[in-house]
Amino acid sequence: MSKFPPSIPLPNSVNESRSQRRKQMVITASRGVILRGVIIVAEILGFVFLNSSALLLDALSSLFDIASSLFLIFCIRFADKPPDVNHPFGHGRFEPIAGLQLALLLSAVGCGMFIQQLTALSAHTADKVINPYTWIIPLGAVVLLEISYQHLKRTAKKENSPALLADAVHYRIDGINSLFAMVALVFAAYFPQYSNLCDHLGAIVIALLMVGIGIFAAKNNLHQLLDRVPAPHYFEKVKAAALCVEGVLATEKIRIQLYGPDAHVSIDIEVEPGLSVELAHELTQKVRAQIQEKWPAVRDVIVHVEPYYPGDH
Repeated sequence: MSKFPPSIPLPNSVNESRSQRRKQMVITASRGVILRGVIIVAEILGFVFLNSSALLLDALSSLFDIASSLFLIFCIRFADKPPDVNHPFGHGRFEPIAGLQLALLLSAVGCGMFIQQLTALSAHTADKVINPYTWIIPLGAVVLLEISYQHLKRTAKKENSPALLADAVHYRIDGINSLFAMVALVFAAYFPQYSNLCDHLGAIVIALLMVGIGIFAAKNNLHQLLDRVPAPHYFEKVKAAALCVEGVLATEKIRIQLYGPDAHVSIDIEVEPGLSVELAHELTQKVRAQIQEKWPAVRDVIVHVEPYYPGDH
């Protein structure tokens, strides 16, 4: 061969898959903004006219969800930008960075609300009267959020989209918040003499949920930023893709970095000891292309070639 062999181009399906992921996440986040906006308006009206702290806390929780959705829409778009001179590994970390910041903010607000509600509960002020039908508002929110959760869950499984599934779980968490608000207000309706107590207790539970959800989300995002080892099925997917290439006899030392829309893979492949450098290089190109085709999230693959000897490991 008189010149360096060209790299194997990726099929259009790889870029189309990445583009489709971004579009689907943006559409899902936008729908969430609209739905939660309707719920927030209803709950704030309930707080103003029906005098319920639990509704206010639930509305604030949903308001942060809207803020996070808008922020994540921006970060999703930015994280999907291709590598450049200053960012050779891409911009995928923008997603977990945004998630970490929003999670910490949610926990901080939850702590503040928890302290505020404890103070209000211990103030020994005269009991306020909660309208006995106030619980209908969070009930409507629970129903809407659960319908959305089920719809997104079905779509996520059909399209094999973990991003959609994660967003569906977010809807379920919001529904749990509204459920606690509803339970507190139902108690207030049946025991009007304790309506103020029930309302504040419901708000305290919601505040604690905000703290817990924020800590859990922060931990998951931090794992990506610190390059924690991904789930085993990612390694199985990479290994299976590499072994599909004719001439690859075994694999070893697979390393995966996973964050946001991007994954980076390093893999050792074992080939016939007498294989020429040219043919070995061709194999590495085929392995890289095969892995990216089977797993479009992979932005780059580093392939190291080793000689294969049976029983050496």
